[in-house]
Amino acid sequence: MKQLTYLQSDSMQMKTKAFFLKCLMSLSLLALSLPLLAQADQDSIPVLEYGEPLEYEIGGIKVVGANYSDDNAVISIAGFRVGDKIRIPGPKIQKAIKALWKLRLFTDVKIVKEKTIGDIVFLEIHVQERPRLTRHSYQGVKKSVHDDLNDEVNKYLLKGGIVTENVKTNAREAIEDYFIGKGFLDAVATVREIPDSIRPNSVRLVFDIDRKDKVKIRNINFVGNDNVKGKKLRKKMEDTKEKRRLFASSKFIMDEYEEDKEALIAFYNTLGYRDAAIESDSLYRDEDGLLNIQINIDEGNQYYFRNIAWKGNSIYDEQTLANVLSISKGDIYNQELLQTRLSFSQDGRDVSTLYMDNGYLFFQVDPIEVAVEDDSIDLEIRIFEGPQATIDKVVIKGNDRTHEHVVRRQLRTLPGKKFSRSDIIRSQRELMNLNYFNPETLGINTPVNPQRGTVDIEYTLEEKPSDQLELSAGWGGLQGVIGTLGVSFNNFSMRNIFNKEAWRPLPQGDGQRLSLRAQTNGTFFQSYNATFTEPWLGGKKPNSLTVAGFYNKFSQGFGDNPSSLSIAQLSVSLGKRLRWPDDNFVTSTALNLQQLTLNEWRGQAFTTDQNEFVNDGKFNNFSITQTLVRSTVSDPIFPKDGSRISLSVQFTPPYSLFNPDRDYASEPVQERFRFVEYHKWRFDADWYTPIVGDLIFKAQAKIGMVGSYDSRLGTSPFERFLLGGDGINNQQFGFQGVDIISLRGYEETELPANINPARPGQTLATPVFSKITVELRYPLSLNPSSTIYVLAFAQGGNAWRSTREYNPFDLRRSAGLGLRVFLPMFGTLGFDYGIGFDKPGAERTIQGLGNFNIILGFEPE
Repeated sequence: MKQLTYLQSDSMQMKTKAFFLKCLMSLSLLALSLPLLAQADQDSIPVLEYGEPLEYEIGGIKVVGANYSDDNAVISIAGFRVGDKIRIPGPKIQKAIKALWKLRLFTDVKIVKEKTIGDIVFLEIHVQERPRLTRHSYQGVKKSVHDDLNDEVNKYLLKGGIVTENVKTNAREAIEDYFIGKGFLDAVATVREIPDSIRPNSVRLVFDIDRKDKVKIRNINFVGNDNVKGKKLRKKMEDTKEKRRLFASSKFIMDEYEEDKEALIAFYNTLGYRDAAIESDSLYRDEDGLLNIQINIDEGNQYYFRNIAWKGNSIYDEQTLANVLSISKGDIYNQELLQTRLSFSQDGRDVSTLYMDNGYLFFQVDPIEVAVEDDSIDLEIRIFEGPQATIDKVVIKGNDRTHEHVVRRQLRTLPGKKFSRSDIIRSQRELMNLNYFNPETLGINTPVNPQRGTVDIEYTLEEKPSDQLELSAGWGGLQGVIGTLGVSFNNFSMRNIFNKEAWRPLPQGDGQRLSLRAQTNGTFFQSYNATFTEPWLGGKKPNSLTVAGFYNKFSQGFGDNPSSLSIAQLSVSLGKRLRWPDDNFVTSTALNLQQLTLNEWRGQAFTTDQNEFVNDGKFNNFSITQTLVRSTVSDPIFPKDGSRISLSVQFTPPYSLFNPDRDYASEPVQERFRFVEYHKWRFDADWYTPIVGDLIFKAQAKIGMVGSYDSRLGTSPFERFLLGGDGINNQQFGFQGVDIISLRGYEETELPANINPARPGQTLATPVFSKITVELRYPLSLNPSSTIYVLAFAQGGNAWRSTREYNPFDLRRSAGLGLRVFLPMFGTLGFDYGIGFDKPGAERTIQGLGNFNIILGFEPE
C-alpha cells in the first residue's frame, strides 16, 4: 500500500505536535502557516506536517469519494490545474478547501499529497458527500392529504437531491404552515432521517405529524367602535367567526384574518368614515386553549359629499353624467359606491358603461378630492374621453364541433361596428345559452391598437357535450317489454345528413335540435314523439321553426273490459326575437292539431263544470298558442343571475259562438266537446341573484287558468292542470290531456281540489292553479361533464275547481332540501325531500308530512 502524506488532517494529537513545531519555527514561517489552520464550517482543525515551504508544479489531480459530483467540476472549483505552481504549505490549499465547503455538498474535505517526483507533486482531493434523498413519507395523517403536502414540501425536496439541515427545516415548516392554514395552529411536525439500503449514501425522510385539535375562536371584541355595533362588524368578517355562532367554522387562519380586517375598514369607508383605521389588534389564548381577538379601531370622522364638478367631458353634459352617477350633495361619502357608479357596476348603470357603449374604449375617469373641510368633501371628476374605437377583427377559437357561423350569428360584436361593452356582455350570454360551451372557461380578450383606434374581439371557447341519451329496458311479465329509448341531438346538422364524412358519429355543428323518443310499458302504455327545431330559419335572422309530433296510448283494461286513452298531436311553431321594448323579448306562435280518443277510460278523470265524467268518444283539439318571453338568464344549467318571464295564451276557435241557438244541455258530453273549445292562460316568472359567492337565490311564480267562451258549454274537460307530486309524468309518460305541475311535499291526492268525490283514489284536473317558490342553491361542481348543486326550498301552491274559488293566499305550504346532478348525456337527475305542512288529516310527524320526489331527465314544472 502506498503511503500518503496528509497536508491537512483532523487529529487533535497533530494539533499538539503542530504547537511545539510552531514554537521552533521562525516568525516568518509562522506567518505563512497560520492561515492554513482555519477550515470553514468545521469544528475540527486540520494540521499540516510542516517543513520548509517548497514550491511544486502540479503534475496530477484526483478526486476521491465523489460518487454524484463531477470530478472535473470539483477540481475546477478547487482552483487547481495541472502545470500550476503551488507552495506547500501555502494559502492555495486553504483557499481550495474553503471553496469546496461553500458548495455545501460535502460533510468532509481533505487535500492530500499522493506523491512527489522531484519538484512535481500529485494531489488527491478527498471528499465525503452529503446523503442524497431517495423518498419521503408521512406518518400521523390521512392519505387524502398526502398530495397536498407533497405540493408544499416538493418546493424544498428533490429526489436525488442533497439532504441538509436547511432542507429538512424548510420542509418541516412547510408542513406545519399547511396545517396552520387549515386552522390547526398547534400542529407539530418532526423529521427523521433514515439510511436507505437501496443506494449507498442515501436516506429517506419520514415526517411525523401531530395536527392536534383545531384552535377555535371564542370571542372577537372591538374597542373604539362608537358608531357601529360590534355585531354588525362581526358579520363583515366573512372567514373569521366566533365559536358560538351557528354554522360558523370559527377556525383561525392568519391570511383570512388579515383580509377580514381590510373588509372592516372597507365597510367603514362605505359609511363615510374615510379615515377609519385599525390601530392595533391582539390575539391570546385562554385557559381552554381557545383564541380571543381584540381589535382596536379608530373610526375618525364621518364625511359627506358636497360639491361634485366634472372636467374634460365634451360628449355628455354634466346633467347627464350626474344622473348616471346619482350621488347628491349631502349623501354619505362612500368611496365604494363612487367607484361603482363610475366604473363597471353589475347593472350597467355607470359612467364608464355610458361611454364604452358608445365606442369610447380608451375612456378613463379619475375622481380627485379637491377640498376636505370639516365633514364635507368636494370632488372633481376628471374625464379623458379619448377617440371612439371600432371593431377590427372578431376571432373565434376552440369551436371544434360547432360551425363558426353558428357562433357568429349569436354575437353582437361585428367588424366595423363601434365598440360596446354591453354588446360583449350580451354576446357572452348568448354563447352560454347555446349550452354548447363550458361557461367556466369562456374567455374574451380585447387587444387594442391605439394608433389605428381599433380593437379586436377574441372569443375562446371550450366545447362540451350537449347531446343526451336515454336508454332502459326490461321484461314486465304480462306487461311484456318495458323500456325507453330516447336521443336528443342539440347541435344537429340536417344539411349534412347525407354527407358521410360529416357523421362523427352524427352530423353536427349547425345548432339544430332533433329529438326522438320511444317508450313502452308493455301493453299498458306506449309513447312515440319527435321534435325538430331550426333556430335560425333562413340563416340570417333568429327566427325559429319547430315541428313536433307525438302519439301516446294508455291502456288499463283488456279482454271484455277494455279501457284506453290515445292522443295524437302535430304542431308547428314559429318564433321571432323582438327589437322592442328590447331584444331580450322572443315571441312564438304555434299551431296545434290534436285528437283524443277515449274508450271507457278509467284512469285520469276528465270532468265538466257540472261534474260530468268524460270517458268515451273522440275529441278534436285544434288550437293556437301565442307566447311572449323575456329572458336575461345567462346559463340554462345553473343560472346565477337574470330573470325569465313568460306569458302564453292557448285558444281554440269559439265554435259555440258560431251557433248561438244550439241546445248544449240536451246533448251528450261526447257531442258537446267533439270540437274542444277554451282559452288557456299561463304566466311563469323566474328570478336569480347571487347572495354570497356562488350561493344563488331563486324566486319563482306560476299561475294557470282555463276559461270558456260560452257559459252554456262551460270549461273544457281537457287542457286543465294537475298540481302535486314531482311533475315527472309530463316527461316520462307524455301528455295525458293535462299539464302536470310539481308541488314538492304533496302528492296529487293530498290537495282537496284534485280528489274525485265519486272515486277518492282518482284525481281530477282543475282549471286554476297557483304556485310560488323560493330556493337557495349552492353548486358542488360546475364541471360541464357533471354539474352538481344542492338546494333548500320553500314552496306554496294550490288548485281550484273554478276561478270564483281562486284565492292567491290560500296556499299549501312545504319546505325541504334537494340535490340536482346534470349529466350532458342523460339530463337532470334530482332528489327532493319536502315536508308538506298543510296536509289534511296527516300525522304530524316527519314521516307523516314528508314526501320524497325523484326527477329524471328534465327539471319538472
